This record gives sequence, structure tokens and C-alpha cells, in this order.
Amino acid sequence: MKVVVTGASGLLGRSIYERFTDEKNWSVFGTAFKRAQLGLNKLNLLNKKEVSDMLNTVKPDIIIHCAAERFPDKVESDPQTAYDLNVGVTAHLANEANQLNIPLLYISTDYVFDGKKSPYKESDEPSPINEYGKLKLLGEKKVLSANSKNIVLRIPILYGTVETLEESAVTILFKGLKKSQQQNEFFKVSNYELRNPSNVKDIAHIVFKLTELKLHDVNDINGIFHWCGKEVLTKYDMVVKMANAFGLSLDRVIPVTEQIGVQRPYNTCLDVSRIEQLGIGYHTHFDVGIKSVLAKWI
Repeated sequence: MKVVVTGASGLLGRSIYERFTDEKNWSVFGTAFKRAQLGLNKLNLLNKKEVSDMLNTVKPDIIIHCAAERFPDKVESDPQTAYDLNVGVTAHLANEANQLNIPLLYISTDYVFDGKKSPYKESDEPSPINEYGKLKLLGEKKVLSANSKNIVLRIPILYGTVETLEESAVTILFKGLKKSQQQNEFFKVSNYELRNPSNVKDIAHIVFKLTELKLHDVNDINGIFHWCGKEVLTKYDMVVKMANAFGLSLDRVIPVTEQIGVQRPYNTCLDVSRIEQLGIGYHTHFDVGIKSVLAKWI
């Protein structure tokens, strides 16, 4: 079986790429652009001809589309570039998949909701409150309008093995915590929005299992699925757990209750029962996962 993974150099893409690579029955074609290394294939997803030629050459059994501009602040500062990647590329991939008669699994976000009435079911009406959520929702619509049998997987804030602490909105908090220790500076961190951080290895496992079920023609493996971690935490709560894991002081960490930066939904907890009913849910406890991920940064 062959799978194409876009954005395979990114935080989640790397984990999904590795998960499929570990399976002897799978051939994995991972794409990247600026960080195309370690067996990945350089591909400009904005070049429609390059994308079409690649798909017609590789002839995959499924496409897993991870590539996106996923930082809300960057989306707000350059909305056109974000639109081209998050919507334009997604629409083209969905149409190409349809032409090849293969499914596409699209990675979306809990930010398609406004955060006022969690937990959210797959059937709940989206109502994004920032540009990132709006663009990802448009991407969902492109995927499902191209073929209603495609898959949309909505996931929350992610963490995992990072190349830089800035790569994840979770691990970057550790940078602020360390700085408060080493440079004696105050670190202000949000203690307002509630989040369900998820380990990318957990998501990769779920993506792999959904793919297996999809390609084995299991009923109802199409449409929208939700997954998120089980712990409900603010960013300040995450910092507290990081400090406790490594015996660091919280003396100069200041929790703040007002919004910081781009407007974000308050509580985007997702109802994960659809995936749990399939028996493919997987969760790494945050205390365990974050200690493993950050150990090399001490």
C-alpha cells in the first residue's frame, strides 16, 4: 500500500510519516518544502502541476494532508498566503484525489468552534472566531464537497518531539519557563483558555488506524472525526506541570486571565466518542508525555 503524507517535515507530519514507515506493508511518500531532508521529497504544494505530476507518478492508495499554516498569529499577519496553503492547496489535493478515485484524510482543528458550548460533537455547527479557524473550516468544506467519503480529523493543540521549542504552542512555553529561571525575568502566561493537549504520536496512531479501516472498506469511515487529549489545562497549568516534572521554580511565572494575541476560543474540548467506539483511541497522559518530550531541552 502507498500513502502520500504532505507536510511530513512538520511536527505532526513527521510522526505520521514515521508511523507508516514502521509498517512493512506500507510505502510512504513524504513531502516537504523548506525542510525536505531525511528521505522526504521536496514539493511545492502551491504548484498545481508539480502536485498533479507527483500523484500520477506515485499513484498512492490514500493521501494524508497535514501541511498547513497552523499558527493563528501568522495567519492573521499574512492571510492571503495562509489562504493559498490552507484552502487552495487543500481544494486541489481533494480534486486530484477524486480524479484518482482515492480517499483523502485532512487534518483540521478544534478552532472551527467558538469555544462556548463544549464538548463538541462532529455534528455540531462550526463557528470559528479567528482567521485560522475560518480557513481550516473552508478546507474541510473543500475536502467533503469533492467527495463525501473523504475523512476530516479535527484535533487540538499538539506537542511532541520538536526540532525547536517554538515548533509547538505547548513546548514554546518551556522556553519562557527556562528563561524565567536563567535570566531572572518574569514570564506571563495565559491562565484563561482551556485546552486538551495531544501527543502527536497518539494522533499518528489514530490516523494510521483510520487509514487501515478506510482501505479495508469498513462502514462509515468517512466524514468528520474528533480527537483530543483527556486533560483539560490552561497554558499556565501546562507550565506548572513542566516545572513540577523537572523541579523548576514558578516564582517568576505570572498567570494572566486576559486574552494574549489573536482571539482564541475559550474551551474547544471535543467529543471523541466516535473514535472510541471504533476502538482506536489512544492517549498519552500529559505528565508522562511532556516530561519525555522536554527531557533533552533541560
